[in-house]
Order: sequence, then C-alpha cells, then structure tokens
Amino acid sequence: MTSRKTGASSKKSDMAGGGKRTPQAEQQNSGTVTEDVKKRRSDPSDVPAGLRQEVESAYRLTMPDDFYRFWTFCAEINRDEPCDALKSSLGLQLVGPYDILSGKHKVTKKSSDINYSLHWRFFYDPPEFQTVIVGDSKAQYHIGYYRDSPEELPVFLGSNNAVKGCLIAPAGDNVFSAVKQFAVKKLKDISDKKTLNVVKDLVEKLTAAADHLGYSLEQKTLSMKRRDKKVVTKSFHGAGLVVPVDKKNNVGYRELPETDGNLKKICKAIVESSDDEKRMKAFAPIQEMITFVQFANDECDYGMGYELGIDLFCYGSHYFHKVTGQLLPLAYKLLKRDLFAEIIESHLANRSRENVNQLVT
Repeated sequence: MTSRKTGASSKKSDMAGGGKRTPQAEQQNSGTVTEDVKKRRSDPSDVPAGLRQEVESAYRLTMPDDFYRFWTFCAEINRDEPCDALKSSLGLQLVGPYDILSGKHKVTKKSSDINYSLHWRFFYDPPEFQTVIVGDSKAQYHIGYYRDSPEELPVFLGSNNAVKGCLIAPAGDNVFSAVKQFAVKKLKDISDKKTLNVVKDLVEKLTAAADHLGYSLEQKTLSMKRRDKKVVTKSFHGAGLVVPVDKKNNVGYRELPETDGNLKKICKAIVESSDDEKRMKAFAPIQEMITFVQFANDECDYGMGYELGIDLFCYGSHYFHKVTGQLLPLAYKLLKRDLFAEIIESHLANRSRENVNQLVT
C-alpha cells in the first residue's frame, strides 16, 4: 500500500500566484460583509429575479453576482444582443447560462429537450467547469467558472484550449477579470490602429466597471490563494482538486502510487498498444491502482479515486471511458457531489470534440 499524505504539502500540490484582497474574498473567507458587498446586493443589476431563477434551475447551480453584473455590462455595450457585445472587438461570445438570459433556449428547442449539463461542455471540461464564454472555434478556446462542489459558488474562472488539451489556466475570481486578461493579451497581437483603440476602450470600460463593483482584476486573488492551501493534488488539468480532509485522523486523501508523469506514460502505453492483448497487459498498473482506490474508499480516503478518475478523463482516450465511468461517479457520490456524478455520466455517454452547443437543432 502507499503512504498517506494530506494537504498542500503533497508533492503534487505546489501552486502559487499573486493577488489582492477583494470584498468578495472577504465575504467568502471571513464571513464578514463589507460595504461594497452590501452595495452589490442592494443593486441587483438589470436581471429580473425570475430570470435568475430560470438560469439556476436549468443548471442546478447558483451563479455568482459577477455573472449577472457582466451581463448588464455587455447589455450596455450592445442592448439588442448582449451575447455578441465582445464579438467584434475580442472575438468572444457569451454562451452557456447566458443563452438563457438572452432567451435563445426558447427559440430553437423546448427547455425539456436540452441537457444543460452538456450545453457548451467541451471535450476536456470536467464537471467542475462551466463554460460561459467562447472564442476561436478552431482552437475551441473557452472561459468558464470552476467550482469544487455543486453546492458552492465558483472558486475561480479558468480558460481552456480544447484542441491543445486539458489544461485549465486560472483567470481570476470574476468574469470581468477573465475577459480583461484575455483583452490585454490580445492587445499585444493587434497591429491595426482602429482595432487597437477599440480594444483599449473596452479594457478601460471593463476596468472602470470592475472597480465600481469592487471586483479584483488580479489573475490570482487572495481567495484563490486560500483555496490553494486546500488543494490535495493539481491533477492532469492543473486546476487542482479539493476534498474534505480530516487532518486529526489523517483521512480524506491518499496519493496515487504513481506520479503524474509516470501515470501519463502508463496511459500512453495503453493507447498506443498495437493489439488488445498488449493493451490488456499495459492496463495492469491501472487495475492495481483501482484496487488501491477500493481500499482507500473503504477507509474514507475518497480523494484517491477522484484523482485517478479525473486524470484518466483528462487523458482523453476512449479506452479510459469505462474505467472513468466506474471511478468518478462513485467518487462524487462519496464526496456528496451528486450533480457532478450526473454530469460526468452524461458527458461520457455523449463526449464530443465538436457538437457542444445543445441549442443547435
């Protein structure tokens, strides 16, 4: 059996970054409610309560305030089509739950026909990731909220380029930050003066709006740093996994017997095997790890099966779908994250590299 290690001291949980304390972070981490937070609560933006309820009912997730504030911001730029407010300047489009705010789901399909868990869910998106903005369709670039539990608000926004792989790059703890960071990077590649001025103007508006609402524009905020201390392993996607850990009894997570590098080599050997007999032989280390996971689950170390399941899902090969379907739903249920179990089951049954928009008939 492997030795058991917990917390941020794990060999695979080294995460770093910079940021500043925000009113949102104060509220989430200290339990206090600052004046800025009170102001945002008393000013519910232009999104009616009924429409908010429709969004959160469809996804069965609570959306953070910045999600709605950003919709209001985009509506000020393009009142008729807020989802397209960033299209001409940045090549970005609001999607996912924003499609409900725009009423698109009422035009093309009945709500009952749409699986919102799969709506704009890209090939490598784990259940924790919820896409809200898409960019270049060829690169399958997209930005989304990442949450550790379906019962909690998102812990940050990340971006992924599904053509290149599973890596999720952190982009702050609110959508204003994520879009500004994208825009600032884009400025470096713009040669046309007119386009340059348009993007600069948008960045100024974004900055002013975020400042007025009290949102941080840092890539790594204090709340994200605090979360890093709870991360037990980065996992293949790099965003990190968080599970409840009882440090007194040393229960909650134990490491896999292989490093990320070695596990990727094992996966590569399986995928590249020339025949089924060799592939079954190459699967032996995975089968051994599954046995370790069973022992770990019996001892309440649910994080081990969670990590192995996520890593196999992130590797992306259909050869791992069956094993992932055994590991992840169980891990999520043991962690009391039942919605994530439903999402991964639906995703594995309908996993696609192209057809991610559920509103297209």
